[in-house]
Amino acid sequence: MSTHKFEEFAITPVISQIIGELGFHEPTPIQREVMPAALRGESLIGQSHTGSGKTHAYLLSLLNKIDENSSNVQFVITAPTRELAIQIHEEVKKAIQFGGKEKVWRSKLLIGGTDKQKMVDKLSSLPPHIIVGTPGRILDMVKEEAIDLHQAKGFVLDEADLMLDLGFIEDVDQILIRMDPDVQMLVFSATIPERLQPFLKKYLTNPSLIQIEDEKPSPESMEHRLVPLRHKNPADIIMDISKAIQPYLAIIFTNGKDHADELADALLSRGLEVGILHGGLSPRERKRMLKELQNLRYQYIVATDLASRGIDIQGVSHVINAQMPKEEEFYIHRVGRTARAGLKGTAINLYKEGDLPLIQKLESRGLTFNFYEVKNGEWKEVNSYNERQTRERKETDLEKKARQMVRKPKKVKPGYKKKMKKKADKNLKGLKRNQYRKK
Repeated sequence: MSTHKFEEFAITPVISQIIGELGFHEPTPIQREVMPAALRGESLIGQSHTGSGKTHAYLLSLLNKIDENSSNVQFVITAPTRELAIQIHEEVKKAIQFGGKEKVWRSKLLIGGTDKQKMVDKLSSLPPHIIVGTPGRILDMVKEEAIDLHQAKGFVLDEADLMLDLGFIEDVDQILIRMDPDVQMLVFSATIPERLQPFLKKYLTNPSLIQIEDEKPSPESMEHRLVPLRHKNPADIIMDISKAIQPYLAIIFTNGKDHADELADALLSRGLEVGILHGGLSPRERKRMLKELQNLRYQYIVATDLASRGIDIQGVSHVINAQMPKEEEFYIHRVGRTARAGLKGTAINLYKEGDLPLIQKLESRGLTFNFYEVKNGEWKEVNSYNERQTRERKETDLEKKARQMVRKPKKVKPGYKKKMKKKADKNLKGLKRNQYRKK
């Protein structure tokens, strides 16, 4: 039997066996913090990045407490997207298999895009111990009385901030009011926005807050480039960028599905074939798009933050932020799609002046940004925003001549500089006219 450092936690031999089969040797930071509290039955809020090991932090803790002799639903795990729910359920099935419990522990995936009546019939005949699904479909099954959640011991809300953004918190609320008020709540989120606070206060009383920050928010193999928007159309800049890079796959991020649709249409009209991935797609459309991505149909895909979490897209070489996100963690999640497994990656950020505070915060966390413009399909390195702000524009020969033509008054009066500049501007126009006539 393989040994691992998880045995310092109060886990059963079955869970120890599962961990060994998964090939885990020692807990990740989030697992080290979450598992002891979760195993004790405490409610908590965990804040960490994608790939931190949080799924197994809550999954192993819940499975440790499963009562295989009970026929009730014991644990409910909710995810904002069907793709993330599918991924989590795959991990549940793997754990059950590795624990040799295929015939004893039952799990069920509840997501849209499947036959509702068949699902009702299956659930009614033999309730699962563990439910994984999207809030809407779980709520459907509760309302149909296909499942009873009153006896459930644990509830997981994964990607809570994304759940909020996609408008699913109301469904989660409707599920929770049908559960034991003392159910163990495990909430995980990349960020804890202010809008989420009322929900957290309603269902969690003095929860532990576990925050895991990366020492290095992005790998050294990733380059972060900043390209100024300067009131240009983002689609035009991205078209220029497309002539300067050869991505295996580039994800172009926007803030919201309306912006994503608008940008995708603009790029398509300019001749760049792009896919699109956001929360407004139907389950069938999303499934088709993911299949086309796997088949390498697209080099570029326009996406919202939905795609930066909950969907496993392989081979991303470039991330292009057509709009900078509002918060640091969303940036980290977006660019985390590239430079994986030791491979190189590039994050290209179209920025405006209002994005500088975010950029400065990211710099304070150790990220290094390089400043570029793209002209005629070629990268040109430019000065940083700090250097640009302090640099004075060089005066042209014509401007110098126009200024020298203005005499400084003998007696200096208030506003004389403004009057001199006005005269110099008038002279400059005259000089330009004369220059034009000589051509």
